[in-house]
Amino acid sequence: MTKKTPETLRSARWFSPDDLRSFGHRSRLMQLGYAEEDFRDKPIVGIMNTWSELNSCHSHFKERVQDVKRGVAQAGGFAVEMPSLSVDESFTKPTSMLYRNMLAMEAEEMIRSHPLDGVVLMGGCDKTTPGLVMGALSAGVPMIYLPAGPMLRGNYAGKVLGSGSDAWKYWDERRAGNISDEEWLGIQGGIARSAGTCMTMGTASTMTAIADAMGLTLPGASSIPAVDANHQRMSASCGRRIVEMVWEDLTPDKIVTDASCRNAAIVAMATGCSTNAVVHLIAMARRAGVELTLDHLDELGRVTPLIANVRPSGKDYLMEDFFYAGGLRALMKQLDDRLDLSALTVTGRTMGENLEGAQVFNDDVIRPLSNPVYHEGSLAVLRGNLCPDGAVIKPAACDPKYHVHEGPALVFDSYPEMKKAIDDENLHVTPDHVLVLRNAGPQGGPGFPEWGMLPIPKALIKRGHRDMLRISDARMSGTSYGACVLHVSPESFVGGPLALLKTGDIVRLDLPNRTLDMLVDEPELARRRAAWQAPEPRFQRGWGWMFSQHVTQADKGCDFDFLQTDFGRAAGEPDIF
Repeated sequence: MTKKTPETLRSARWFSPDDLRSFGHRSRLMQLGYAEEDFRDKPIVGIMNTWSELNSCHSHFKERVQDVKRGVAQAGGFAVEMPSLSVDESFTKPTSMLYRNMLAMEAEEMIRSHPLDGVVLMGGCDKTTPGLVMGALSAGVPMIYLPAGPMLRGNYAGKVLGSGSDAWKYWDERRAGNISDEEWLGIQGGIARSAGTCMTMGTASTMTAIADAMGLTLPGASSIPAVDANHQRMSASCGRRIVEMVWEDLTPDKIVTDASCRNAAIVAMATGCSTNAVVHLIAMARRAGVELTLDHLDELGRVTPLIANVRPSGKDYLMEDFFYAGGLRALMKQLDDRLDLSALTVTGRTMGENLEGAQVFNDDVIRPLSNPVYHEGSLAVLRGNLCPDGAVIKPAACDPKYHVHEGPALVFDSYPEMKKAIDDENLHVTPDHVLVLRNAGPQGGPGFPEWGMLPIPKALIKRGHRDMLRISDARMSGTSYGACVLHVSPESFVGGPLALLKTGDIVRLDLPNRTLDMLVDEPELARRRAAWQAPEPRFQRGWGWMFSQHVTQADKGCDFDFLQTDFGRAAGEPDIF
């Protein structure tokens, strides 16, 4: 491996030449209170911090960045904090997914345009992991990912609460009249009680586990709870390690390969990952020039058992329990005969070396392969005349009676229309109906919002039903559960077959055979197709217009077409005159 010297550091282009421009760069750092010995001939490390006062998942990052800086200084580097778009999940509307690619573009351009030799990426909330990693992969400098870590278990009235999953569960009970105002307020105050990401195996923990399995974090970093002292120590270690990575010239193209992406997909399936993993993992892989498809993921899903007994796919435990049981290293150790252990990681060692000594301390939380939570992986990919380019479902998180199901569609063209109907206690609906929401995909949402876990109609809740088959071109939160078919591609807004479905049409799901069809003959579909009219565009200007012009469909990762590796050569180093 080629070693860097002070003269070959990327930042040397900004600071070393004896010319007026470098004089300006040095003088501006001195303006900030630094002496030349603080930064000359040292690796300059950018800390991309997605902290904000509206991102509760990252509320501890204000302190953690100091831990990273301490580690960088200990290793002889010079750290600079680079505040980045936070893309919080809770408050960003209509969906944070509308801005994932904005974060990716910001990360890539901030790295390229500044004198950074390496970067520490501080993320965790759902879209921050893929956004930061996608941008850093395209920029190509050494990078290490620092996961925010899950929050502590929720608690109310002696019951353990899981974010998202229990919110949906208790909301259904409240709609049924079974939860009092006092109980509802108690759940509200107890379900999220510390810094950190959702403590279920939602999208945040899924994506940080994927980054970990891909070799982009310190081993097992994704499992550490946000408020555990181990998290502070891990943050400082990230600072020390990135300095070493710069000297080693350990760039992400040496880490993110076909092998590491396959490792990440296998681990995702075994954890009971969020359905969102499909979109983000495909996008991340493609940024590295790895051709990962829905079919590849489905093939792995068919042969990878789900062994993390963590909600929502698992029944009893949360991420804090997963950490105490041995964390991701222990889970990967269970899978080591299925993984490519020769894959290089940010440690400079192989995945196999990183897993040495890993142990499971509770085999009900991290199950052996002989006793899985579910015999196949977390996700399945469907195809048929409703979704020729694919759709996804989380089999382990839904009632098995819906794995093969046939029923009449109840179709809604917008969320307000659907919400009004499902709150009507006189709605004519049976458990056999198939609830359908369309115009909620990448273009139609806009931005591909998490509307796919459609609420159960109140008329059914009152009769004791808690699941039904639901279909949408939307996504759903990784903390969600139920018989939900999502990411229907192509989406209805651009004329996908879902746009042709009518209320009363019979829909058939055959999960074992991976099919999803509307039982409508081709001549009738041709008539409907000829009569279909494209809706008005969602945006006329600005970021939304740019997004709608260039975003790819769900099966391609929803990246921008012009940011993928096959579009053209990445920009080189900036001119400095």
